[in-house]
Amino acid sequence: MAETRIWTAALIVIGDEILSGRTQDANLAYLAKWLNIQGIQLAEARVVPDQMGAIVAAVNACRAVCDYVFTTGGIGPTHDDISVDAVAEAFGVPVVLHPTAEAMLRQYYGDRITEARLRMARVPDGADLIENPVSGAPGIRIGNVYMLAGVPKITQGMLAGLDGKLEGGLPVLDRTVGAWVPESSVSEILIAVEQEKPGIQIGSYPFWRDGRIGANFVIRSRERTALDDAAERLMDALSAAGHQPLDGAI
Repeated sequence: MAETRIWTAALIVIGDEILSGRTQDANLAYLAKWLNIQGIQLAEARVVPDQMGAIVAAVNACRAVCDYVFTTGGIGPTHDDISVDAVAEAFGVPVVLHPTAEAMLRQYYGDRITEARLRMARVPDGADLIENPVSGAPGIRIGNVYMLAGVPKITQGMLAGLDGKLEGGLPVLDRTVGAWVPESSVSEILIAVEQEKPGIQIGSYPFWRDGRIGANFVIRSRERTALDDAAERLMDALSAAGHQPLDGAI
């Protein structure tokens, strides 16, 4: 049987405010889960400052190895929103005013439109727009790069408009097995189950609760049968080792 192709994506989070700690990124986890539903694996995530060279380098590096690249941040109305200019430079094209984006902004803001707000109609030449149901400024797509807003609510709205529109493979399924056991004491069991079940990945997430050590083991696969077989094998192995497993998270 031919190996199923795995479609991949990278996320580039742009913004000095993220690196300084003033703002916490809330888009990575949401995007990863959204991509999984589309059958696309988030393979890499980077955080870069509001610096032209850093953004250009990250975009070119990621688009060369991933099927899709998503950027968040830096497409607003202020002078330090330089993502459009950086992506245009990465593609070797000029920045132009997109007539449809301009019309959308003028309709949204009315007599409150300003030159600063019109900056959000600037796109790399040849780019398409991504619908924004939350505010007036659209996202941007050029090649395999998708430029989204940094505000989580707006980012999520843009992603909703892309539902089902990206080519992908099989979504990753998951199932959790919990146990009151230190993960270090069952590491050989986890390795054995992974080796017995090709295509299976097991993530171990330890915790301390009520004075006890436990761990949740998240099993991931693109095939339901393999996933369920691995979960049953893991629970059997934990039971045989004297640990009472729970089919689900603790």
